Amino acid sequence: MTASITQAKGAAPKRAAAKPKRSKAFKRENRTGWAFMAPFAILFAFVFLLPIIWAVYSSFFRQVSQGGGLYGGGELVNEFVGFQNFQYVITSGKFWTGVGHVLLYTVIQVPIMIIAALALAMVIDSFVVKHVTGFRLGYFLPYAIPGVVAPIIWVYLYNGQISPIVKGLESIGIHVDFFANNVVLGSMANITTWTFTGYNMLIFLAALQAIPHDLYEAARIDGANGFQVAMKIKLPNVRGAALLAMLLSIVGTIQLFNEPQIMSTADPGISKAYTPMMMAMNTSQGTLTPSGDGPASAIAIVMALIAGLLAVVYTLAERKVNE
Repeated sequence: MTASITQAKGAAPKRAAAKPKRSKAFKRENRTGWAFMAPFAILFAFVFLLPIIWAVYSSFFRQVSQGGGLYGGGELVNEFVGFQNFQYVITSGKFWTGVGHVLLYTVIQVPIMIIAALALAMVIDSFVVKHVTGFRLGYFLPYAIPGVVAPIIWVYLYNGQISPIVKGLESIGIHVDFFANNVVLGSMANITTWTFTGYNMLIFLAALQAIPHDLYEAARIDGANGFQVAMKIKLPNVRGAALLAMLLSIVGTIQLFNEPQIMSTADPGISKAYTPMMMAMNTSQGTLTPSGDGPASAIAIVMALIAGLLAVVYTLAERKVNE
């Protein structure tokens, strides 16, 4: 017995099983797959990756005047300034005021939009609504309107001199100013809600239609009514869709730009730094100081980090609640 144990210990380890050689057909299919993916990969790199790399690079530079003597002038050149642009952003009162506007906007607008989208999806998914395709298309149509056109339409509807809404309310004794300081943020939120509710509704509707119908039949056999089916079966099965919709909405509202930028043409009270994205654009165009691509890129990068942080916090909180 001892000899056998010693022999087993001294035995050479077994060689790893040789990996099967890939056939020529497999290699050819692999190359074909990469060839089909190449156009997307190239466009993705040029449209998405390279701009990010360039923004990070330019955020370390700032335009300064070189030459010109005591009376200024001279030539604008890019000078490496390290983290000075980021220091300017973090210590800027205008930037944090804009962040406050965006966060307040997110807290008010996103829950209203998500609840409305979920309610519409559940109504369409119920047996009450007929001709589902028409309703689904009707709710989604506002999202098909280009992002700049929708605020232009609503600026017309908000304008007190020509708006049929304002004139209609005044005819019954209700005076409203959609551009008032304490109302303008809600006016922007209304535009976003009108535009994106249908898009989020489709996310919820897809999740609802993926629920096995056997669950509904079992619930009805057990005597559950429509409300109980909705609360006990439908809502728990759309948590993943709700997480996706919330994350997309949070990231989208952090980039709030179209609504305040268009509304600023009719309301001078909306400053050039009302939101961080407006501040970034006006900084790059030279209407805010320090100007140039460097400070603007720093603003965009800081906002991207804030958006990522908010998304991570929400995801962790949602998982903690669902445990």
